[in-house]
Amino acid sequence: MSEPGASDGGIPLIEPLSPSPSPSSTSTKRKRDTQAQPAESKRAAKRKRTKKPKDIDDDELDTTAGVNTAVAHMDSRLLADHVAQRTKRFEPELSLVELEDRYIPERAILDTSSWKRQRDLENLPDFLEHSAGSKKKASKLNKAAEEKGSPHTIVVAGAGLRAADVTRALRKFQTKDAMVAKLISIGIDTPQRLIDLLNNGSLSTAHLERIVIDASHIDRKKRGIFDMKDTQLPLVQLLARDVLKGRYGASEKKIDLVFY
Repeated sequence: MSEPGASDGGIPLIEPLSPSPSPSSTSTKRKRDTQAQPAESKRAAKRKRTKKPKDIDDDELDTTAGVNTAVAHMDSRLLADHVAQRTKRFEPELSLVELEDRYIPERAILDTSSWKRQRDLENLPDFLEHSAGSKKKASKLNKAAEEKGSPHTIVVAGAGLRAADVTRALRKFQTKDAMVAKLISIGIDTPQRLIDLLNNGSLSTAHLERIVIDASHIDRKKRGIFDMKDTQLPLVQLLARDVLKGRYGASEKKIDLVFY
């Protein structure tokens, strides 16, 4: 980017002198400038509040595959910071105490950076088995939930259509006793829908072992689930619920956050 004053049309370092305006025109101009300042200040403040974080480069966004490849290289600490940056971006008015309540700790996030395959729908079933941690746990992915509306795995998608695509991708785990459909053994839905189901009692976390976030997927505008206010805000609110947050890193009934 050129410096101000360069020959490409930037603001010159020394402005050319212009004829002094008449007192009446000066007064009118001052009035216009005074009126314009609040609007300009508001626009500048809005731009500052919504400034996009710099932890991901455009060349890491594969729009052909619909994948943000940067997510795969992030360990638990970087992912926690990734989420925190976007919370600050979309909720700049939050106090330090409120930000702490929204904060997703590093210990909650399972480090899956060793997984080297592309994070698309085709590889999602194998990724779930890999992230389960053992063959015994992986074998339970196709087991029916012990109670109605109490899945062992929740997959959070950014949109309803994406949730439908994820459901089809996970048909591998479909059995007679455990069909991979919304909110059975593997629950798949959007953040706000999951919050609503928790609030009305249709969804239980009693047997929940992991929450898988469809974090690598991007749309045609290069936006992922953490890059849009209408998905990022409810997602962070969901993950920060006391019933879940108290089990992150726990020795019993532990819940892992898994970023795919």
